Amino acid sequence: MAATRLIPMHIQKGKTMKACLKDRTDYAKNKDKTGEGEFVSSYECSPQTVDLDFEVTKNRYEMNTGRKSQIKDVIAYQIRQSFKPGEVTPEEANQIGYETAMRWTKGKHAFIVATHIDKAHVHNHIIYNSTTLDCEHKFKNFFYSSIAMRRLSDIICLEHGLSVIEAKKPSEWQKRTEYPKRESQRDKIRDAINACMKKKPQNMDEFLSFLMEMEYEIKRGKNISVKGKVQQKFIRLNSLGTGYREEDLSKIFDGEAVFRPRESEVTNKKVEGITNESPDKKVDMLLDIQEIIAKGKGPGYERWARIHNVKQMAQTLLFLEQHDVRYYEKLSEKAENASKRFADLSTRQKEISGRMKEISELREHIINYSKTKKVYVEYREHGYSRKFFEEHRADIALHKAAKEYFSKMGKPIPKLKELNEEYNQLLKEKKSVYSEYCETREDMKAYQNAKYNVDYFLEKTNRPSMERGRIHEDRSL
Repeated sequence: MAATRLIPMHIQKGKTMKACLKDRTDYAKNKDKTGEGEFVSSYECSPQTVDLDFEVTKNRYEMNTGRKSQIKDVIAYQIRQSFKPGEVTPEEANQIGYETAMRWTKGKHAFIVATHIDKAHVHNHIIYNSTTLDCEHKFKNFFYSSIAMRRLSDIICLEHGLSVIEAKKPSEWQKRTEYPKRESQRDKIRDAINACMKKKPQNMDEFLSFLMEMEYEIKRGKNISVKGKVQQKFIRLNSLGTGYREEDLSKIFDGEAVFRPRESEVTNKKVEGITNESPDKKVDMLLDIQEIIAKGKGPGYERWARIHNVKQMAQTLLFLEQHDVRYYEKLSEKAENASKRFADLSTRQKEISGRMKEISELREHIINYSKTKKVYVEYREHGYSRKFFEEHRADIALHKAAKEYFSKMGKPIPKLKELNEEYNQLLKEKKSVYSEYCETREDMKAYQNAKYNVDYFLEKTNRPSMERGRIHEDRSL
């Protein structure tokens, strides 16, 4: 399923066309968002110099037509294509984006496809030049073009076996009457305190040092106040509410109370991984009570740890019963098999990704070689003229790089069609393996934690360690 939107890009006030193109394309190519540039592809332009390539085309358009660019002109178009979380891999999303751009522009416009993976939903930023490759025409943004774009995107998604967004009648549309609350500065400070308390500070000074590591300023006086990077004023801890006040934190460090994070006023959910277990919480590991006592955590924390252990042991027994695991040997075997299967899938994922990267590089060099062969032949016919080289430096450099890459291969160069078929097969396999990889990872964690809990419980109750025959009958927990 892909949510698609077509966005015209204009020249911003106070900026040149070149600066505007660079800003838009640099954001799309951001290495932090595209896996160090791995998920960026292009057509009839170079990802590294796409803004310059677009500008050259527009300058030639002005020379050919005599029309000067104006502020209201559209310099490029952006297609945002967002996919349902977990439905596609980044490689497949990039391929779908490339196919969408090619069919939408009919190969008449240069474009780049940048797949962002920094969010839960993988999404594409497709930017194509408003000027055609022949420098004679511009893209016509016709009436209802956005609807046509969405339909094309849905067709391509169906061809790739993805779901599509079902159209609804106007009578079925839902009007939003409630809007989510904005997160206040106090909410952000409480979230920061929750993160600091996860590190289990021993005293107030250590707690404040953790806050300072998160780039919070601390002001001591009659009351302790904190200030984040975007805050204008300091906020006192005593104004954060019960459990976050200075006196409440002091009691927690003295072992007289247990830290219990309050519900978020924005999401209305408990902070994950701290307290208050939900019915769907998975098997977690037991805590070493003796170690907690030795650290001097206090009776309150010790009491909470004992309750936590009782709940987790009950959760472990329920997990074993649900999965029909009644013998220790079977539990060990399942934990070992899950770990081995996870390692195999992880290795296969890396192998597939490596081969797909090789194919992408080889495919790019084959295309570059084919495109620049004519220029390089002319370069040789001109006797390797320096003047000719300067005029065609980029094409000659691409051609030489392709030749050097082929020479290092040491084997015949495959056909582009064969590489595309292999790439598509690997893409399908990676999608299938990734789904199994996620499931196996969760199974491995659950079985390993369950085995740890059983080992810990039997050791603490002085039961035989190697004769753990049947857990459910006379040696049941």
